[in-house]
Amino acid sequence: MSKRFTRSIGLARWLQPGLGVKRWLLLAFLGAALFVNGVSRYLTDEGVTLRVNEFVDWLVAELFPPAYLSWVFMVVGALLVALGIWRWLNAIVTAVAPHGTSDVIGAIRERRLERGYKILVVGGGTGLSTMLRGLKKISTNLTAVVTVSDDGGSSGRLQKELGVLPPGDIRNCLVALADDEALVTELFGYRFQGGEGLSGHSFGNLFLAAMTGITGNFDEAIKVSSRVLNVKGRVLPSTLAIARLCAKLTDGSIVEGETNITKTHGTIESVFLDPPYAAPLDEVITAIRDADAIVLGPGSLYTSIMPNLLIDRIGREIEAASAVKIYVCNVMTQPGETDGYTASAHVRALLRGAGGAHICDVTVVNDELPHKLREAYAEEGQLPVQVDEEALAALGVRVVRANVISETDTVRHDSDRLAAVVVGIIDEAVAERASYVRFRPSPGPAAAT
Repeated sequence: MSKRFTRSIGLARWLQPGLGVKRWLLLAFLGAALFVNGVSRYLTDEGVTLRVNEFVDWLVAELFPPAYLSWVFMVVGALLVALGIWRWLNAIVTAVAPHGTSDVIGAIRERRLERGYKILVVGGGTGLSTMLRGLKKISTNLTAVVTVSDDGGSSGRLQKELGVLPPGDIRNCLVALADDEALVTELFGYRFQGGEGLSGHSFGNLFLAAMTGITGNFDEAIKVSSRVLNVKGRVLPSTLAIARLCAKLTDGSIVEGETNITKTHGTIESVFLDPPYAAPLDEVITAIRDADAIVLGPGSLYTSIMPNLLIDRIGREIEAASAVKIYVCNVMTQPGETDGYTASAHVRALLRGAGGAHICDVTVVNDELPHKLREAYAEEGQLPVQVDEEALAALGVRVVRANVISETDTVRHDSDRLAAVVVGIIDEAVAERASYVRFRPSPGPAAAT
């Protein structure tokens, strides 16, 4: 991306509407100029002369030499104007901003975030919440479409005992998008260590289960919880149907349940739902059609991303959407799921899972191999995913290489780096689309006939 193009994008972002401050201040200054000019013309017509300059000169002659009065007045006037406007804006924001916000910059930033790109992120597990943490700093026009196929741990127990959809991945996304993420993370992540029936359950899962009982359905429980937590964006389950995720291995055997799939030592040929039909939420379909960008992943290929694509219509709707489709490829292979998979193997599996629909225009791959933990991962059978660009190009997928990882105790995508790369891709797609519409040549006489 050229520097000129980058500067143009930066200028365009600065000119984006925030609180409406710039346009109204400009109108106010124009009005003030017209008013002063009008008063001056009226006094001139009436023959009235106000000797303001002489009066001021007499008043301050003892303090400043006359030669410096113009500069002194300009500086003092500019400072007073800036102070007045700043206090005026603070007064407005204090009066009308939600949650008692008195920070003008913060309020303007929130408005800009609300008018950011419409980004739909599809997946589950920790990868999806990682993506959301970075994106919410750039746009709060976010929709997370989350898998509900988890059948292990607290989520699996709640599904079996209460009949609610697994809340674990939904909980993680709500936490990632919460306004006060630190407090909500601590609260919703708390797990009961004792108590009959409570041991092992997280508070967040129980909270969502309770909300489901109060509201009567799972999606309404998520909406109410989002309001309670002041979530920036939306979290939607891909379906309200209870369906079990199953995998067919290359040896013909069938593995039932997400937990069992992650533990399998065979090679996965395909995954499917039992029962096979699951209807999508209407809101999910609407969000796909309205999105500026659709991001798949990061996350486990077969157990986090793929279950969403198995929902009826979702793959076809993503293909038909005008949004740029981005797949964030995993950094490392995953034992039992993607042993030996290259980047193109990941994409081919996604296309098969979506029924052959073309759901990927761009794939983001990590450009820097992990150093600290590479040997430790290799001992567990996890290796860096190899990027085979020619094979990806043959699938009609453009490759974007970037350093998007951070190494602590594990190798994970870095939220901020990944979000910046994704938004950069969206910027390019939007600019390219705008250029095409603006500069597309009109049809000639031959074409018209």
